[in-house]
Amino acid sequence: MPKIKVLIQGFAKEKNGQEFASSTTTLIQENGLNIIVDPGMDRKLLLTSLKKQGLAVSDINYVILTHNHPDHYLLAGIFEKAKVMDADDIYSWDGKITGHKGKIPGTEIKIIKTPGHSMFHCSLLVQTKEFGKVAIVGDVFWWADEEKQKIDQQSLLKHKDPYVKNEKQLLESRKKILKLADYIIPGHGKMFKIGE
Repeated sequence: MPKIKVLIQGFAKEKNGQEFASSTTTLIQENGLNIIVDPGMDRKLLLTSLKKQGLAVSDINYVILTHNHPDHYLLAGIFEKAKVMDADDIYSWDGKITGHKGKIPGTEIKIIKTPGHSMFHCSLLVQTKEFGKVAIVGDVFWWADEEKQKIDQQSLLKHKDPYVKNEKQLLESRKKILKLADYIIPGHGKMFKIGE
């Protein structure tokens, strides 16, 4: 069964008039594969977090991008041996693009479309021994650092997203995730249990 480790808890904050953000970065290990979800944009923090797991960038087989915002994808290029995946395709460093069938190859990890925050947004659904079904959702759910992370169902569905592209689609994506998962790893904020 897959193992999941949050390497970096995503943040979004202002300090001295400057904006700082980097997504939650998650490591999944299954069938000898090392998978990074949303490498973010804090290079030093990412490299340090990988080293603590005994990994180097060359050990990563797949990088999954939940959507096309730089605070989630900026560091994808440092994983030169990895294939990069999004909601629809697998990208190789030789320019080859192939479709996928909603799973990371060699695993049972599902990639599901969750548009709204971004039109080409996806989430991962991972069945684990420790947590049950874990959804890694990018910015389907996310909080700025100064916000209280309210995780009751009503608050989750009504939480305002200042960067939303389609509110109706985002609401449907949120409902979908809440039905499928036991735990959620948000794009920025702490992992939480549904119904906690």
